[in-house]
Amino acid sequence: MKAIKFLSLSLVFFIYLILSIPFIGCETEEPDECDTCSVAYKPNIYIFPQEDIQLLVTLSFPKGGKLLTTIPEYGNGWNVQVDTSGLINDTYSYLFYESTQPNLWQYSKGWVIQLEALETFFKENLAEYGFGVREIDDFIEYWIPRLTDYEYFSIYPQTKNTIDELILLSISVQPDNMLRLFYVIEGSNQAPDQLPEPIIHNFDREGYYVTEWGVIL
Repeated sequence: MKAIKFLSLSLVFFIYLILSIPFIGCETEEPDECDTCSVAYKPNIYIFPQEDIQLLVTLSFPKGGKLLTTIPEYGNGWNVQVDTSGLINDTYSYLFYESTQPNLWQYSKGWVIQLEALETFFKENLAEYGFGVREIDDFIEYWIPRLTDYEYFSIYPQTKNTIDELILLSISVQPDNMLRLFYVIEGSNQAPDQLPEPIIHNFDREGYYVTEWGVIL
């Protein structure tokens, strides 16, 4: 009887150990500990209403993920006042965040750009997608000084449909138009194979609209 009791207790303890092991995923792992996660660096959300407006802006992660940092403080969402110039809470030009989510981005279409042509490429490419001068200047000012370690860069654009599957942006008053664009950027010191180029669709900067850019390295 003692042997049976000992075996039963051992079995219970073993089951407890199995159940207490946490599942590995983007919700619980730090970015550098998750093989299936990627970090979206410095997405900027610009909001251009036609009249001064109060908004609740939220982010969610349909396939797992989490916010790493935000400006201003996110809380349960950004509750913000935005004027017609795009100024947020009389202080911010954009909403800033960084996040981690599954690495399910597209890697089939894009461009291979040499280091010395990178700034010109991004200026022209962002404009072609529909970003304005201010958004483009912010991108160039931040990213060009940071993309200097390689001779070549493979650049894979991620547009709204792809981003929405991983990072869903919800706004309490729905914009007339929304432009979301992330670039997955991979550096190399040897010329990579050229990529099939994606089709770029025109964006209508009219009415009440929102734009967002970000980078995945």
